[in-house]
Amino acid sequence: MPKNQKPINLALQGGGAHGAFTWGVLDYLLEDGRLRIAGVSGTSAGAMNAVALADGYTRAGPEGARAALDHFWRAMSTSAQHTPLRRTPMDRLTGNWGLENNPFYHFMNALTGVASPYQLNPMNINPLRDLVEESIDFEMVRKCTAFELFVSATNVETGRVKVFPREDLTADMVMASACLPHLYRAVEIDGVPYWDGGYMGNPALFPLYGKTGTDDIVVVQINPVERKGVPRSAQEIENRLNEISFNASLLKELRAIDFVDRLIAQGKLSTDHYRPVKVHLIENEDALKPMGASSKMNVEWAFLTRLRDIGRETAATWLDTFHDRIGVDSTVDLRAMFQGIGAEHQG
Repeated sequence: MPKNQKPINLALQGGGAHGAFTWGVLDYLLEDGRLRIAGVSGTSAGAMNAVALADGYTRAGPEGARAALDHFWRAMSTSAQHTPLRRTPMDRLTGNWGLENNPFYHFMNALTGVASPYQLNPMNINPLRDLVEESIDFEMVRKCTAFELFVSATNVETGRVKVFPREDLTADMVMASACLPHLYRAVEIDGVPYWDGGYMGNPALFPLYGKTGTDDIVVVQINPVERKGVPRSAQEIENRLNEISFNASLLKELRAIDFVDRLIAQGKLSTDHYRPVKVHLIENEDALKPMGASSKMNVEWAFLTRLRDIGRETAATWLDTFHDRIGVDSTVDLRAMFQGIGAEHQG
């Protein structure tokens, strides 16, 4: 193990197939070795990356974690080889990764708009759950002591976030974190129904506070915060609404961090009880934004490896740029973010 590793917490967003970008980020950070993962909070695809990470890490350290992530995403792609949700020949020729030109994609969107999964799937068949159970050894996940791990879901009845800790994690809890209500039935755990954690914690940051020995949180963001222009088509409107809703909880938590940090800096809160949180952000909106929301359903291996490679390249640039400041201060200007001039890295 490399010496003088800097400890960090990782906050992993959900976003369907775009979670392969996060796979790439994790793959690079594990290979590089300059950082030590102290805690992970994940939602939806972020939760799946998190449990694959923990499973492999328990088996064989960083290289085991890299192998487990690769295995999971390969299995994801293989399981969907015969799905009709694929790019059209013209999309392949033009390099479009989205599915918006696939008639079956629009048929499914229309169908789920008028019928619920309780009507469309009375047997509650869920191939994704089968994939998760086959790919992840949850006994190994629960045994992971290298870092803390939290998975978030949304309580359907109360509308509140539910955080499941590593020592209790099961496949049901991960599926609850990834349960989009128009596609899947609510996942019941101990008699409580849950939907996708993205609605109330994408990802939840608060479980990491004071639990891991570090105040540095690295958010791996795959849902664009800003998108210029007014969406005009029904699909564009729906896609933008989804982006806004799945970023809302994260932005609220970041706003709260900024507020508390300012009070500490002004001497209005005692550092005996409060510690400033150092926030960092790994994202590549320039690369991900043009891919569109429909590409989150695309699990072709070529697309997943493209996202992985973008994630690796993005993580490499970020780490080379900001490594010296990790453990020292935030590399995200939260003030700028909430004053409406965009989230920018502090130079």
